Amino acid sequence: MAVCLALGLWAAVCLISLSLFWGLALFSLSCLLMYTYLSEQEWLPVDQKAVLVTGSDCGLGHAICKHLDKMGFTVFAGVLNEQGSGAEELRRSCSSRLSVLQMDVTKPEQVKEAHSKVVEKVQDKGLWAVINNAGIFGFPADGELIPMNEYKQCMAVNFFGAVEVTKTFLPLLRRSKGRLVNISSMGAGVPMEKMASYSSTKAALTMFSSVMRQELSKWGVKVAVVQPGAFQTKITGTSDMWEMHEKKILEHLPREVLADYGEDYILTLKHFLAHLLDTASPDFSPLILDVQHALCAKHPAAFYSPGKRAFLWLCMASIFPTGLNDYLWKTNATKARHMPRALSLPNRNKAM
Repeated sequence: MAVCLALGLWAAVCLISLSLFWGLALFSLSCLLMYTYLSEQEWLPVDQKAVLVTGSDCGLGHAICKHLDKMGFTVFAGVLNEQGSGAEELRRSCSSRLSVLQMDVTKPEQVKEAHSKVVEKVQDKGLWAVINNAGIFGFPADGELIPMNEYKQCMAVNFFGAVEVTKTFLPLLRRSKGRLVNISSMGAGVPMEKMASYSSTKAALTMFSSVMRQELSKWGVKVAVVQPGAFQTKITGTSDMWEMHEKKILEHLPREVLADYGEDYILTLKHFLAHLLDTASPDFSPLILDVQHALCAKHPAAFYSPGKRAFLWLCMASIFPTGLNDYLWKTNATKARHMPRALSLPNRNKAM
């Protein structure tokens, strides 16, 4: 607000000191900026509006459900396992307005069953918003090393699952002129080594969201994309899962590829993942507040970039030359850089 008022005063001074045309132009610009800022701060009443959140077993989706429940929303928490500890925690800690739904987004029959339960409960009140949060990270590795089934699984959950949920629930959102909020990633716009499978799916989700934003505007439905930086959301899995991924890579790689990369290089990939976790923020509040704004603001933003330097990286990826972006990311990603066996110094010398 202070910034907008300062712009207004500055424009008023310019109106006096400059020519009438330029003064009026600057004054009009300051008024537009002030109107835009104030419009973004207008909030709609919660009024027990109904919201569906996918991927609510743990991590971000779990936290979003709890936050929205405290705000007074009617929450439908889609979970992978309705008998799991995450689902039980939601039932125990949240109000009776929250309902837990069995909802594996890769299974259309479960999505349709969840839709039937939502329609039955909301009736004439309608569904205000869908938050597509369900996602998997996979195992970070060079794109050549990632098994094809992992590419397909990531796409099935992160992209096709979100599309399935969106198409199923859109008739309800169109009637309520509600909100579609898709949780993407900074990786959708910033190329990052060893994240070929994950980032590709999030890039697809971001483009899908942008197209839907244009198409649904005529229905009064607003679409927002959240592109967070690194948060400790448990999406990266456990150490046991990392070992399982390592084993799959080693077992299915062609002999020539394994010889070039070397087993030692593949076994160091988990150090890259550990580095990502070390630099990730445990505080979800910036992310949750952006989701809240996307749901409640009268004029939500089309894109949100919560998290440490997420907005900066996305801007640089759009503006800076490709070579400079690649260099900056490589120097920032990790201090300990391991090279494939065929490119390590001793092997290079032998080849020469």
